[in-house]
Amino acid sequence: MPKSLQYKLILILCVIFASFYLIIPSISWYSKKHTPDESTPERVFKLGLDLQGGIRLLLEVEVEKVKQENRKDVVPRALEIIRNRIDQFGVSEPIITKQGEKWIVVQLPGIKEPKRAIEIIGKTAQLEFRLVSDSTDLENPPEGYTVLKTKDGGKLIVSKEPQLTGAYLKDARVEIGGSYNLPYIGLEFTKEGGKKFAKITGENVGKRLAIVLDGIIQSAPNIRERIPNGRAIIEGMFSLDEAKDLALVLRAGALPAPVKIIENRTIGPTLGSDSVRRGLRAVIVGFCLVIVFMLIYYKKAGILADIALLLNLLILGAVLSLLEATLTLPGIAGIVLTIGTAVDANVLIFARIKEELKAGKTPLVAIDSGYQKAFSTILDANITTLIAAGFLLQFGSGPIKGFAITLMIGIFASMFTAIFVTHTIWDAVLFGKKVERISI
Repeated sequence: MPKSLQYKLILILCVIFASFYLIIPSISWYSKKHTPDESTPERVFKLGLDLQGGIRLLLEVEVEKVKQENRKDVVPRALEIIRNRIDQFGVSEPIITKQGEKWIVVQLPGIKEPKRAIEIIGKTAQLEFRLVSDSTDLENPPEGYTVLKTKDGGKLIVSKEPQLTGAYLKDARVEIGGSYNLPYIGLEFTKEGGKKFAKITGENVGKRLAIVLDGIIQSAPNIRERIPNGRAIIEGMFSLDEAKDLALVLRAGALPAPVKIIENRTIGPTLGSDSVRRGLRAVIVGFCLVIVFMLIYYKKAGILADIALLLNLLILGAVLSLLEATLTLPGIAGIVLTIGTAVDANVLIFARIKEELKAGKTPLVAIDSGYQKAFSTILDANITTLIAAGFLLQFGSGPIKGFAITLMIGIFASMFTAIFVTHTIWDAVLFGKKVERISI
């Protein structure tokens, strides 16, 4: 056997072993039951929202509520802040993408507390510190002051312009204690913010300083002395979860503009598991029908096509695991389409081999000639499909990208298995033999 053929066989074996090595963690992970908050480990492909349940939100960033000169990067900033909040909330494998000019799509697979997550995502979290007026005439506030509601439904007269904002906030954390031995938010300012806070408290000892969040006064403690350490607290009869969520959004930063939820779609885990079951059934049924057809129509040559098909699926699963890609229901459709694409290449090759045999060529020559003549047709067909898949990947979102990814991986895998692998097996099986006819 020539060394070139030996190297080809070694390469094929290496690909098979590497594929098994990469796909085993995914098989092991999904063969066991897991709680929704468990993160998928490394080298395991993920399941999309449509396969494991969760929520999908379409958010509209109200750009028009921001001054014209500040609108340029409002949506990208809002997207990053929402991403930070979700990451701190602990959702496994979230998908957050911009859509259009002022919309953001948020997909949270496997989430257990959708209502709480929605509140965290949608909270503007604009933190302000405003001095409280000594006046109690709510109908006629002094010049430079305005009336704001308190958390308990009351009202206070506070300065129109904040003395300090959350832009100077360095950290926010939950602590237990305070006046009521309940959870409260401990705030720590940046170095510059600490200097400003020290100046404000030093110049207004004896006055009240209102802590305002999204236009609502959370508390308004008296300033007893200058506070030089750049620290403050927010008290407000919070539950532990409320305190944690408030600290989270304050750490992540305020949204540059209000966001409005214009679509809220919940997908239950039952629907997700049904999708997985039906998708797998479609793959298995399609795979089995193709295998049977190839065996009946192309006889022993059909076995080669079936081997290529098995290896194609193995490589596809391995690459998905390596990339830690997200598998969606359209992604499963892409796998089914890949099965057809992979077999189509073998059908073209076998058709050319038959033509060469009818022309009177020997089996070995007919096989080589068949692969050569079919290659350009297979390449052209796959390139056009790759271009279409590339556009879907570039301009699509969510499930559409999942379809494009599986289709593109499947095309490359089918080129390798249908052309290189099957041709190498033909050469290895027929090497050194005097063959007068082949079963095709």
